[in-house]
Amino acid sequence: MSGTSDLHLPAGTAASGPYLLDVSPATAGWAYSSLRVLRLAPGGSHTYAAGDSEWIVLPLAGGCEVTADGETFALTGRRDVFAGVSDFAYVPRRAEVTVTSAGGGRFALAGARCERRLPARYGPAGGVPVELRGAGVCSRQVNNFAAAGVFAADRLIAVEVLTPGGNWSSYPPHKHDASRPGEESRLEEVYYFEIADSPAGTPGAGYQRVSPSGHGPGSDVLAEVRGGDAVLIPDGWHGPAMAAPGHDMYYLNVMAGPDPDRAWLIQDHPDHAWLRDTWRDTPVDPRLPLYGTPAPQGEETDR
Repeated sequence: MSGTSDLHLPAGTAASGPYLLDVSPATAGWAYSSLRVLRLAPGGSHTYAAGDSEWIVLPLAGGCEVTADGETFALTGRRDVFAGVSDFAYVPRRAEVTVTSAGGGRFALAGARCERRLPARYGPAGGVPVELRGAGVCSRQVNNFAAAGVFAADRLIAVEVLTPGGNWSSYPPHKHDASRPGEESRLEEVYYFEIADSPAGTPGAGYQRVSPSGHGPGSDVLAEVRGGDAVLIPDGWHGPAMAAPGHDMYYLNVMAGPDPDRAWLIQDHPDHAWLRDTWRDTPVDPRLPLYGTPAPQGEETDR
């Protein structure tokens, strides 16, 4: 699995049943990470078996109720991914999960094969750390709702990234495809994209680059991405993700891997890591944050 046709999934090409997108270890050809995008009509309901994976139900548009292990969590959700941070629900492996929405909407089901069975629980929107990373035209916003060290899970790591139109994110290019304790994690990753329309309502696009790192099968992608597209990253340098001018870009990152520690450790591409030094005297894009209250700007810029 190394070519663009294998790794870039245009909207609708990986749909299955009620899912607008259905990426599993079996369909991706890897071992851990899953992502489904569930669409529910007003009053709609969907039940699925968690199986050997832990899951987070994250509203993309609309609100819902999530029932698992005898508990029900009411998720307020949001109008869309550009309107605000969302609350979410975590459900454990071997649970039966029901998602119901009175008003309808779209809901991301981010999953990871795991061993431990943690309790089902609610993640409030107010508890999601909002961080600004990079500077200048490399500025972006990261909603660390299920980052390692922020929200407890066995293997699953998931964050949201918002990039103002015209900016680059996931830059400098970085990778996490080798197990090097304390230095780099081995993580399979899914990028799921939504692109804001222009003020006139014109659909937008962005671009995603993945290049071979010397580990794994040599993933190589240069794709125009639109709302509902996904890009699979089993290995390789990934970045930049480029937002076209006039169109803010959102992507949901879902990651999991075999390392014993649930950690998000990356290696910068050696040809581009110098860029970090140029950000020290460059302000963050004044359009950020798009919403939320950011934590102090971090030095790390791995998204």
